[in-house]
Amino acid sequence: RDMLDYQDAGTVAAVLGNGRRTSAHDTVPFALWSAARSLGNFEEAFWLTAQAGGDVDTTCAIVGGVVAAGTAGAPPAAWLAQTEEPPGWLVPARH
Repeated sequence: RDMLDYQDAGTVAAVLGNGRRTSAHDTVPFALWSAARSLGNFEEAFWLTAQAGGDVDTTCAIVGGVVAAGTAGAPPAAWLAQTEEPPGWLVPARH
């Protein structure tokens, strides 16, 4: 809880870890801190997470899932417009 007062992702990553050791205890705490700092803004959460380095694809995936599940919703429309079509065998989720 004390880490929420810190603004700098690099400082927090140095204390909590950022996935460099590829283990849950070195990845999840930082990802949750990053998501908590930017729950209402998907793009801000993504870049805050990425700037800390480490296992960036994993930490950004965790943060993206947490933030997208909240009020921020999906990634920015401009980002989605630049993605590839999913493969034909993928069945879309039903809402």
